[in-house]
Formats: sequence, C-alpha cells, structure tokens
Amino acid sequence: MFTKKTVLIIVFMFLLVALAACGGGGDSTSSQAEEEVAAVSLGDADEGKKQYDMLCIACHGPGGEGIEGLGKPFTTSDFLREKNDEEMVEFVTLGRPMSDPLNTTGVDMPPKGGNPALTEDQIFDIIAYVRTLQE
Repeated sequence: MFTKKTVLIIVFMFLLVALAACGGGGDSTSSQAEEEVAAVSLGDADEGKKQYDMLCIACHGPGGEGIEGLGKPFTTSDFLREKNDEEMVEFVTLGRPMSDPLNTTGVDMPPKGGNPALTEDQIFDIIAYVRTLQE
C-alpha cells in the first residue's frame, strides 16, 4: 500500500500545513512585540529627534537620561513603557502642572513642551524618538 517513506512525507506535509494554518504556533510574547513595534511606527524617530533637541532636551537631557529637578528620565521610564502612543500624545499635549499629585519633580511640564505650535504629528515623531532611548 504505502511505503514508510510515503507515510513520513504525508505526515510531514500535514504538520507543515497545520503549523502554517495556526500562524506557526506563535506565543503571546511575539504578538506583544509586534504591538510594540506598531506603536513605535506611528511617528518618525528621525524627525522626532529634531523636535526633541529643540524642546525636550533642556529638561530631559540629550540622551533622555533626565535632569534632576527638571525632567524625568526616558531611558528607564515605566510610565513611557505603559502608555501607548495616543496616550503619550495626550499627555504631552496637556502637560503636567506642578499641582498635579502625580508630578514628582515639583516643576511644570508645559503643554506641548512649551511650544503651542507643535502639531500632533510632531508629537508622534517625538514619542517615536523617545521610545528609541529606552534601555
């Protein structure tokens, strides 16, 4: 009827088709990584660095390490990791006054980093850049 070789080939083909049908049996970690990449891709990190260097660097430092008493570090920020791009755009747009109980620096973070002309697209770019600074 069937040779051993034929049966093995049929079994192999069946397994190959089954794996392809279920996406290769990927785990939730790879799915989470894809979501994180999608979040980063909402802005242009190269353009964001230009804006960052004009607006954010004074308080958050040239490498996003933060400046004591002015701006929190981005390199180790759980806040940044926990928020998606849309939430971060809203945060930057509104800023954080020193009266906010969550403000731990005692210094205002001005809306739009102090530049009212900053567009939403530019904020997305800044966020894309800032995410590249994460350790």
